[in-house]
Amino acid sequence: MDWKINFKEIVSTFMVLFAVIDITGSVPIILDLKAKGKNISSSKATIYSFIICIVFLFLGEMILSLFGVDISSFAVAGSLIILVLAIEMIFGVEIFKNDGPSNSVTLVPVIFPLIAGTGTLTTLLTIRAEYATINIIIALVLNMLVVYFVLSNINFVEKVLGKGAIFVLRKFFGLILLAIAVKLFTTNIVTLF
Repeated sequence: MDWKINFKEIVSTFMVLFAVIDITGSVPIILDLKAKGKNISSSKATIYSFIICIVFLFLGEMILSLFGVDISSFAVAGSLIILVLAIEMIFGVEIFKNDGPSNSVTLVPVIFPLIAGTGTLTTLLTIRAEYATINIIIALVLNMLVVYFVLSNINFVEKVLGKGAIFVLRKFFGLILLAIAVKLFTTNIVTLF
């Protein structure tokens, strides 16, 4: 594992994960769940999401090798998923359906797919091809602190940001994700050919 701490990599990785996790964009969904009387445990959601992400960060490559997939191929595939997430955020369309069981709101849909969903897991492996692992872990911890803050202060966050700001943030980070998807695709597609 690469232990070289790089502030630029941490900021870049933080922004990528922040955009993919999109906890501020999930505020309306979380508020809707709370309005329906669903109880969401902020600490459980944060801890379980972090554990899932860390396990996938370290074992995801091994899992991929079982299927004969290299990291560059996964990065290209991941860039396409990030592209779809960006399209969802920018155009306000739903492509990934949330059709999991409804008996555990903290697990589904809060942990998966909102926080530690396909986009987040794909992004972790994809950026691992470019950034030092320690910087990814630091950025992930910082994101989980943001997730915990938002989940435990959901009404406050909505009041401070307002519906308009949440909408604008979602669109802005959609554009950031789109640019990241293009960069990851072009960087990794070259290594495949």
